[in-house]
Amino acid sequence: MNKTYIIAEIGVNHNGSIDTAKQLISIAKKAGVDAVKFQSFKAQKIVQAGAKKALYQVDKNNPQESQLEMLKALELSVEEHQKLITYCKESKIQFLSTAFDLESLELLHSTFDLPLFKIASGEITNAQLLFKIAQTQKPCILSTGMCSLDEIKMALSILGFGYVSKKNQPEGLENVKAEFNNKSVQEALQKNVTLLQCTTSYPTDFKDVNLLAMDTLYKEFGLSIGLSDHSTGILASVAAVSRGACVIEKHITLSRDLKGPDHFASIEPDELINMVKQIRDVELILGSDKKEIQDSELANKNTSRKSLVASAPIKAGERFSLNNLDCIRPGTGISAIYYWDYIGLEASKDYEEGELIQ
Repeated sequence: MNKTYIIAEIGVNHNGSIDTAKQLISIAKKAGVDAVKFQSFKAQKIVQAGAKKALYQVDKNNPQESQLEMLKALELSVEEHQKLITYCKESKIQFLSTAFDLESLELLHSTFDLPLFKIASGEITNAQLLFKIAQTQKPCILSTGMCSLDEIKMALSILGFGYVSKKNQPEGLENVKAEFNNKSVQEALQKNVTLLQCTTSYPTDFKDVNLLAMDTLYKEFGLSIGLSDHSTGILASVAAVSRGACVIEKHITLSRDLKGPDHFASIEPDELINMVKQIRDVELILGSDKKEIQDSELANKNTSRKSLVASAPIKAGERFSLNNLDCIRPGTGISAIYYWDYIGLEASKDYEEGELIQ
């Protein structure tokens, strides 16, 4: 099978510290992941001043802090982006980031020329952002947390339209929807989009991970699939690979005890190393869809199979029968599969009891 693309989601777990971010990049590189991912945003462009935090984001030590205040402390400046991108290049690991606003998208696309974009579940109804991402003509990975199939289809319609349209803006949503089954739109989606099953709950209970939904996403849309995993530990991510996930995204942290909105739903360095190893082991275990004899089996083939053997002394000209023919190891003689074909035939020579039939 193809190698699973593993993304270590650093997100905002740097807590505003470039040194912490670099530590996490180094940990991800050591673990063997393919990419690290951050979050790029201008807090004032993505949330109103009075917007409350999600329940999982509330800091018990500062319950009155607004979502805007929290996010402003986690913003990455242009210079900080550049430092992290440079560090990733030096470390030979891919830098990725999720853009939450158009200004940040432009930064990632035009200034830093990222090769692909990850779209967060919360942005799946952000028509303007989806369209602009598609207009970059770069691949994207779309998380589907909190989404119905109809909402996913709508998001894909916008992306597909953006990939093929020469217009700066669609004329309207109905116009976009009408083009969904267009051959060029479907080809663009096949070429560029990966869908991730995702449950936007931190941490996600195992009963809500719903890996079988990956099958549904594939049946409905025929696109590459994967998992953005917010559950505890690494089991769901490893299991997803065994079910065909080609992308795994998992939040990482230096410690779940750190303050911040995402640390408690992330995995620590040792867990990340173990997850990557187990995923790579699963890839080996899955092998190919061809049923064929493996080279490693050949040495055991003859010792495990059986041959036709005289179960009693047989004279030349005597007929083989149920009373004088048996099947016994090793399989170096005439295969036991021909047992019935030999019943009734005449022996061409004398056989002692236990002798292989020739």
